[in-house]
Amino acid sequence: MTKRLDEIGKVLNTARRAAVKYKKLTGKPLGITGEVAEYEAARLLGLTLTEARQPGFDAWDKNKKRIQIKGRVIGPNAKPGQRIGTIKLNKPWDSVMLVLLDEKIRPTEIYKAGRKAVTTALTKPGSKARNERGQLSASQFKSIGRRVWPE
Repeated sequence: MTKRLDEIGKVLNTARRAAVKYKKLTGKPLGITGEVAEYEAARLLGLTLTEARQPGFDAWDKNKKRIQIKGRVIGPNAKPGQRIGTIKLNKPWDSVMLVLLDEKIRPTEIYKAGRKAVTTALTKPGSKARNERGQLSASQFKSIGRRVWPE
C-alpha cells in the first residue's frame, strides 16, 4: 500500500500544481479537492483507501472502521460558512473526516466526527442545506468533531 500511496502522491503533486495554476488563470477550481483529501488522510493517518465508487465511505482505519472523507480548500480570504460535500445518512460509514486544505491544496488540519454527532448535527431543525442536502459548514463540522491532525 505504501508504494501505491507514493505513486498516487506523485500524480497528485502534479495535479496540485496544475490546479493552482488553473485557478490563477480562470478563477475557478479544477475539482481535485476530494481526491487530494482522501490521499492526504490516508498518508497522514495511516488509513487504507477503498476501491473507487465504494458507497458511503472512502477508507478504513486500523480497526476496520469505515470513514467518509470530505475535503475543503479554505484560503486566507475565505468567506465564513463554506459548506462541505453531502454526507448521506443512508449509506454505511462510522465516522467522517474533514481535511482542510490551503490555497495550494496542501493539508492544514484534519477533523473527525462520529456518526452520532454528524447525524445529530444534520437532523437538527432549521436548515435546508443541513436537513435536505446533508451539508454542514466547515466551522459546524469543526465544532462537532475533534482535530486529529496535526496532533
